[in-house]
Amino acid sequence: MNFENNRYEIIPIIVDVQSSLRSINFFLVKSNHSLTLVDAGLNNEACWKALEETLKKNGYALQDLTEIILTHNHIDHVGLVNRITAVHPIPVYAHRDAIPRLKRDPHFLQMRVEFFSQLYEEMGCGEAGYKQVAYLKESIDKNTQNALQAEIMPLERSHLNFQVIEVPGHSPDHIALYDQDNCRLISGDLLINHISSNALVEPDHTGQRLLTLLQHKQSLEKVADLPLNLVFPGHGTMITNPKELINNRLEGMEKKAEKIINLIRNGVSTGSELAQAYYRKKYSEQFSLVMSEIIGHLDYLEINGKITKQLKNGVWHYFIQE
Repeated sequence: MNFENNRYEIIPIIVDVQSSLRSINFFLVKSNHSLTLVDAGLNNEACWKALEETLKKNGYALQDLTEIILTHNHIDHVGLVNRITAVHPIPVYAHRDAIPRLKRDPHFLQMRVEFFSQLYEEMGCGEAGYKQVAYLKESIDKNTQNALQAEIMPLERSHLNFQVIEVPGHSPDHIALYDQDNCRLISGDLLINHISSNALVEPDHTGQRLLTLLQHKQSLEKVADLPLNLVFPGHGTMITNPKELINNRLEGMEKKAEKIINLIRNGVSTGSELAQAYYRKKYSEQFSLVMSEIIGHLDYLEINGKITKQLKNGVWHYFIQE
C-alpha cells in the first residue's frame, strides 16, 4: 500500500519476522526530484529482496535511490546501508549522536563497556552483569564489520518536506520525520502499535547515564502535541490512532512505576532484585532489556521524589521517600 499526496508518496517495505516485533518496516519516500530510503532493515536476504521487489513494483531500481535517512542506530534499522552504498554511493543522514555508534568507534564502545560494568555492579547484578559485560567486550571485535562505511551526515531540523524531530529514549540518537502538511509521522521505534517500545539505558558521549525513560516519556508527549493522523512505525502495522495509543503507553508507564513502588515498599531494594521479582524468568532470558526497564523506572521515580537511594557496599538500595 502506498500513501500518496501531491508532494510525495510514502511506500512501506514490510518484512515479516517470527518474533515479537512481527515485522521489520522501512520506507521509500518519493518526491519530484528524490527517492529516499528511510531506514534499511536487517542485513539479510529477506530485507534485500523486499527492497528490490518494492523498487521494481513501483518502477524504480536501486540506482534511483538518492539518499538514506536513519531514524536511529539499531541493527534492524541500518542493516542494508553498506550493501546499498557499496554498489550505489549515496548520502547517508542520521542524528549526530548516532555517528560514533554507526561507525563503531572503538573509544566510544570501550567507554560504553566501562559504563555498563559499573552500572551492573551498582545495581547488584553479580554474575548476570559480568556475563553481559563480557558479551559487550566480545562484540567490539566481533561486530567491526558492521561499521557503516559511508560518510554519515548529521540531519538538520528539516529535510526534504519533513520536520526532523528529536525523540530520544529508545535510543539517544532517535529522530522521527514529521509531515506537517498531511499530519503523518515516520516514527522509527518511538511508537509501535502492538508492543510498547523499550527505553534502553545508555550513556551519553561523556559516559554519564541518560535518563532514558524520562526522555522517552517526553518524546511521546512531544509527538502527542502534534496534529497527527497516521504513523509509519519501524515494526508492526501502520498506526491510525496515534493519540490514543500514546495515552495508553503513558498510562502503562505509570502503572509499571506503581508496581515497582509496591515491590520497594515490600522490601525489595536493589535493581537486580527488583528486576528478578518483576520479570522472573525474563531476567535471565532478556537481561539487558529487563535491566533497562527497571533502571529507567527507578530513575523516573527518583526524579519525581517517590523514592530515594543509599549506596551500601557499592550497590544502590532503593527506599520509599518518606
